[in-house]
Amino acid sequence: MRSRISHYADDRSLHGDIETLRNLIRETAPGNRLKGQEMTAQFDVAVIGLGAMGSAALSYLSARGVKGIGIEAYHPAHALSSSHGDSRLIRLGYFEDPSYVPLLKRAYLNWRGLEARLRSDILTETGVLQIGNPDSKILSGTRASCELHGLAHEILDAAEMAVRFPAFQLDPDEVAVFDPRGGYLRPEAAIAGYLKLAAQDGAVLHFGEKITAIEPDDAGVTVVSAHARYRAKKIIVSTGAWISELVPALAKHAQPIRQVVAWYQPRDGFVTRPERMPCFLRDEGEGGSYFGFPAIGADGVKVGRHAHFLEPIDPNEPNPPVNDRDTALLDGFIGKRVPAAAGQRVNAVTCRYTMLPSEDFLLDLLPGESRIVVASPCSGHGFKFTSVVGEILADLTLDGGTALPVSAFSFAAMDAFVAKQAAPGMIKPIAQRCHRLDDFMTKLKNG
Repeated sequence: MRSRISHYADDRSLHGDIETLRNLIRETAPGNRLKGQEMTAQFDVAVIGLGAMGSAALSYLSARGVKGIGIEAYHPAHALSSSHGDSRLIRLGYFEDPSYVPLLKRAYLNWRGLEARLRSDILTETGVLQIGNPDSKILSGTRASCELHGLAHEILDAAEMAVRFPAFQLDPDEVAVFDPRGGYLRPEAAIAGYLKLAAQDGAVLHFGEKITAIEPDDAGVTVVSAHARYRAKKIIVSTGAWISELVPALAKHAQPIRQVVAWYQPRDGFVTRPERMPCFLRDEGEGGSYFGFPAIGADGVKVGRHAHFLEPIDPNEPNPPVNDRDTALLDGFIGKRVPAAAGQRVNAVTCRYTMLPSEDFLLDLLPGESRIVVASPCSGHGFKFTSVVGEILADLTLDGGTALPVSAFSFAAMDAFVAKQAAPGMIKPIAQRCHRLDDFMTKLKNG
């Protein structure tokens, strides 16, 4: 346990409350538990998986007076999940679908509420630039969301961008949509905060304990690990890349993939503070979409390609390390599109996305089992919703439904999408989206 705590405390990307998390790990180590206690303890709700969504759900439940337990296979805010690495984007003008905007508005309110309880900063509004061809998916979708919901935004052409945000290189026919409410979140601090509040409100937290089975019966649900068996009236399964191990219905649909991000020191002292270089998204057409953050940490500017090379992975195996192909992609992008920030690459790390076929979320009761709530909400764009997803999961667990708009995130909606595609799972979409990527990398390399 000591080595694991030490490794965690030395994580360069960590912005959370280190001392709080040290104590959480120490107090909930298996050796510190009373033997047999878990065999007889009855909880209202057990939350399996304490990443972003699970920690938020447990915090909301605990604040409502629920007797809850949260069980996590690793340490808090660990680096095998989808929720580490300094920063996550948040934006109101949502190109993916305007239907997400009401949830985003609620998420902003809830993030500010979390900050008030913690008395610390989680959300910083730098504005977000969304750049590309005017007819591209990102640009057209962003404008549609902004116009439908009356969101403040600016449209800047290449000449205006050169004056106002000179770090970015635009082609003459490209434009940018500036969302002034966009910015970034601190993921490790958010997870640490939710866990801290859950514990303060009475939740039991167990780390380093993997759940291997869930067994519903007439009286509730038994949750099984190598250490103990726990009893709960209801459970939430929010295990990220491992979701299909406990929810076999997702085995063909929830595909973990490898993601890579890198950090760069700016060239020649170029200022990359948020006011000069805000967070951004860039649509490269067949080359996919890229995201980036200003120099908010010691490592400088952070960039990545959404879903990277869409490489399926086994979540129980170590992520393949960063390789030359990974860095060539990101070096090529930043060198061409954000050259002022393309100094020395100082860090590159891997993480994981868990993709569903539609790239939407799944927040629903398990079909035929009202005591089991399933949360697989990311598909690479979910962290910003953590503060509202936690509320939704608490509603679903306690009330069997929620007043928030989540009908598109049901098992039925996922099954309908899969049926429409005429092929289950992620294999076909991944193949379709990857086949032109090598051509795009060649274009980046050749300028």
